[in-house]
Amino acid sequence: MNHSLATADGTTHLKIVVVALVAAIVVVAVGITARVTATDTETVRIHTQGIVVKAGTPAAYSKTDSPSIR
Repeated sequence: MNHSLATADGTTHLKIVVVALVAAIVVVAVGITARVTATDTETVRIHTQGIVVKAGTPAAYSKTDSPSIR
């Protein structure tokens, strides 16, 4: 049994590559088959009520009265 990847032979490297490839294919397959149902999208919508405050012009504040150099 090879305990180091540096001293492993070609078949050990091949086994590692095959296991990694199979794991990647499983992850991609699960990601493709996962779907969002119609009931899940309804919970994402947020209905706001009340006043909406919009941002004004940007301002810079400092502790000293001297102008900032940019």
